[in-house]
Amino acid sequence: MKTLGEVKKKVLSLIEELNPNSPVLTDDEDIAAKFNYVANIILFEMARYKKIPKYVEQPVTEGQLLTFEDLEEAVGYEIYQVDKIRGVRYAAKANGTVFKMLEEGTAEIDVFVYPESITAKTKDSYEFEVSRDVLEVMVFGIAGDLLKSDVSSGYGAVYTNRYESMKQMLDPRYQMGSICVEGGVDI
Repeated sequence: MKTLGEVKKKVLSLIEELNPNSPVLTDDEDIAAKFNYVANIILFEMARYKKIPKYVEQPVTEGQLLTFEDLEEAVGYEIYQVDKIRGVRYAAKANGTVFKMLEEGTAEIDVFVYPESITAKTKDSYEFEVSRDVLEVMVFGIAGDLLKSDVSSGYGAVYTNRYESMKQMLDPRYQMGSICVEGGVDI
């Protein structure tokens, strides 16, 4: 499961609203109309929890101010947060949104980005950039939000509760830290 269409099928199947013969995969007009918007809300929430990493190398000069806008242009995404800058000395300014380069060189920059937004016009071929574990959790968040106004069944609350508990079990890291000791250790 990697595309919006696959997520749609899974969610609609879960909430028993799937009609594979319909061009919008459901006969429920309200669900069809709000699906992409709800998916976008849950996607952005999850992207802040388990962030989407990107890497960019940026040639810099001494004294240059490197802004989020500069980095966004270089990486091609809206930046959520700068994680690390290596390769050159720098000073963070304006709460870490501007970086003053203290030497010339190539800045190796790890950033976390926002995903591309899902709108009403987004095609089902849209590919999510979040990891598979996040997509599996998103399904329950989308289902809960789609059904939250249907208070008679209570399914919205059931799926939302499942989403919240599954979200807490996600590991937001992509890798574990490690230490390598060479040459032995005297104790």
